[in-house]
Amino acid sequence: MACSNKLFAQNMTIEKFQQLGRVSPIGITDDKQSVIYNVRTYDAANDKVNVQKYLIPINGGDAKEIKTVEGLITKSFQTSANGQYKIVSKEVKVKNIYGSDFYPEKNKSDVLIIDDLNYRHWDTWEDGYFGHIILYTLQDNKIIDSVDIMQNEPYDCPQKPFGGSEDFLISPDGKQVIYVTKKKYGKDYALSTNTDIYAYDIATKKTTNLTAGMMGYDTHPAFSSTGALAFLSMKTDGNEADKNDIIVLNNNTKINLTAAWDGTVNEFIWSNDGKKIYFLAPVDGTIQLFEVDYPGLTKKMPLVKQITQGNFDINSIVGFSENTLVVTRSDMNHANEIYTYNLQNNQLTQLTKVNNDKYNAIQLSKTEKRYVTTTDGKKMLVWVIYPPNFDANKKYPTLLYCQGGPQSALTQFYSFRWNFQLMAANGYIVVAPNRRGMPGHGVAWNATISKDYGGQVMKDYLTAIDELAKEPFVDKNRLGCIGASFGGYSAFYLAGIHNNRFKTFIAHDGIFDWKSMYGTTEEMFFVNNDLGGAYWSKDKTTQKAYNEFNPINFVHQWNKPMLIIQGGKDYRVPPEQGLAAFQAAKLLGLKTKLLYFPNENHWVLKDQNAFIWQSEFFKWLKETL
Repeated sequence: MACSNKLFAQNMTIEKFQQLGRVSPIGITDDKQSVIYNVRTYDAANDKVNVQKYLIPINGGDAKEIKTVEGLITKSFQTSANGQYKIVSKEVKVKNIYGSDFYPEKNKSDVLIIDDLNYRHWDTWEDGYFGHIILYTLQDNKIIDSVDIMQNEPYDCPQKPFGGSEDFLISPDGKQVIYVTKKKYGKDYALSTNTDIYAYDIATKKTTNLTAGMMGYDTHPAFSSTGALAFLSMKTDGNEADKNDIIVLNNNTKINLTAAWDGTVNEFIWSNDGKKIYFLAPVDGTIQLFEVDYPGLTKKMPLVKQITQGNFDINSIVGFSENTLVVTRSDMNHANEIYTYNLQNNQLTQLTKVNNDKYNAIQLSKTEKRYVTTTDGKKMLVWVIYPPNFDANKKYPTLLYCQGGPQSALTQFYSFRWNFQLMAANGYIVVAPNRRGMPGHGVAWNATISKDYGGQVMKDYLTAIDELAKEPFVDKNRLGCIGASFGGYSAFYLAGIHNNRFKTFIAHDGIFDWKSMYGTTEEMFFVNNDLGGAYWSKDKTTQKAYNEFNPINFVHQWNKPMLIIQGGKDYRVPPEQGLAAFQAAKLLGLKTKLLYFPNENHWVLKDQNAFIWQSEFFKWLKETL
């Protein structure tokens, strides 16, 4: 991707960055002629968020602001085709949690009485309410009856915290409600990823588990135009990063369309005729569009075909209009915009241009795809992002970016936190390796990080930065290491073993002590799968994870400045992790600073907080690198 040569263009700044519009599609209009989308902008002067709705023709043209989608998008998978039934998810009180639940006369108390795990999740404490599917019977668009099809069960639909309307729908014949839930509570919920897809028969009021015996995540049910039900499925209970396959259920027969394909699926959509499925998947440091035939009930194994290619990400599939797919796309220089993909001529065309004028006024970064050989002889992709107007005759401070997850793809994403364009615009080269554990390089590469957090993956990181440091334009005396979540863990861990490679570290919501992490995190399946079990286990592999791969055990070797960032409502990597790391660094006498966001979770979502995050990030690098 070439560097921009626009006359008088300036580098990206934090202020310009915050002015970008964030595009999120709503859907395709009923007549299949237009796309409706939101644009979120932030008015820094008045500390105000504005969200506007727009309609744009699928064939291209000017966008028009609209006030409502009413009359434009009326059909919904949550409403039966004949208009007789409608389903919604509502929070229903099922469990007593608060002191006032047990002692009504003490209505000013705020005590929680807890007798099981999963008492808090992501950024919210359990309050006894669960998302239930409510089935409404309609007559002349008026509700004449309602039923909670999940009754008094302490289970959620959609799945918390990230599930949405894709978790429940009415079958095309209007006879069934299909929904996703994990029918487990408390400790059992915390230990398992076994969500299932259920069918509620509206006439008989009976519920059937369609995925009984399938032990991992089963999600995203969707019917074809011919009545076949497809969904995503992982095999292994407890492994949230297992291979995600497309399964089709037809006449009680399950067909795995992607079983022989060495990849993992993000999301999918049926073709209009029900003969193909289009899906998104990471591949070689990008996210691309694929297709797979649906052969019906024949035993023919379908072939998977990649149909887009390039240094960009296809982030979501909005829908179909005849032979055109509507998708969203980004790259490291451009935030998400809506595109169309013509299936007849394979043409990908930008539809919305919300930020074009802003990008035309700035210098873009050069992004480069490199491959290096790891210490165990594997080929590893490394993204390198260069400052605008890069000059190979100069020397630049360089940042090793450590991705989170740990099984998250490092692709051509455009983050409003860890933004490579903004880092490069501030004069830094960014080295972003697709180290062990990332999807897009085969199932084995993705899986080998589990139970080996401080092993080959750390060698991968050091290989990447060492190879780039051989370049004459990299200032070997000004190398930094940055990352969040598993990337924050990586920064903490590398700070104890880096042998003076790095001059400074930044760790956001990183794991500092595995024993404390095991005792305070909420999704126990994650630590059980990736560490091998509890810290009191006698298993040698598990003990290695808690000792040899535990950053706290190498703190005595920390010798460089450390910026530590922590969210107060992060219950995945709880606040004690960042606070303990800061206290250790301070007591060691290191230059250190703590950014503590009491009301942020694993991310920083509030605009003013985001501005301060970026300001302190670059201030720290300026001071220490």
